[in-house]
Amino acid sequence: MTTSSWVRWLSGGLLAGLAAAYYSRQTDAPPTTNKLYSAMLNGLLKQSVPYVSVAQLRSQPAPVLLDTRPPAEFAVSHLRGAREVGYDDFSLAKVQDLPKNTPIVVYCSVGVRSENIGARLQQAGYTHVRNLYGGLFEWVNEGQPIVTGHDQPTTRVHAYSPTWGIWLQRGQKVYQ
Repeated sequence: MTTSSWVRWLSGGLLAGLAAAYYSRQTDAPPTTNKLYSAMLNGLLKQSVPYVSVAQLRSQPAPVLLDTRPPAEFAVSHLRGAREVGYDDFSLAKVQDLPKNTPIVVYCSVGVRSENIGARLQQAGYTHVRNLYGGLFEWVNEGQPIVTGHDQPTTRVHAYSPTWGIWLQRGQKVYQ
C-alpha cells in the first residue's frame, strides 16, 4: 500500500467513524456550522451538562461566562465578559462568589474541558450550568466577536493544536 493510498484509507476510516458516532447516538445537541464538526462533537462529548447553542447564548440575559481554558489561551481571545477559571488548576474557590442558582455558561475551545468543569459545578450544587456547544470555535465560526486579554476586539483564536485547529473555520489560528 502506498503512502497516499494509506492516508486516503485512514482518512476514510476516520470519516466513517465520525459518521457512525454521529448517527448512532441520540442527542439534543444544537446544529453547528459544519456537519463533520457536529459528528465529532457528538462522538466526543458525554452530554453530562446541558448544551446551549451560540444563538441561544446570544439571546440569554447575561449569564456568567466561565472560560475553562488555561490563562495563555484566554489571553489570546475569549468571549467578552468571560472569567478565566482554568482547567488543570480549576478550583471551586474561583466561583465561590456565585450563588448556586446563577445562570452559568462554561466554554473552552470545543466543549470537552468545559463539559468536565460544568459537571464539577453541577456536583457542587450549581443548578443552572450550560456548556456552549462547539465552544469558542463554534462561536467564532458563526461570526461572533471575541476580545483579547486587554478587552480589545480580535480575530485571533488559540486553536490548541493543528489537529484541533481544523475545526476552526474563521479567525486567525494561533498555536503557542
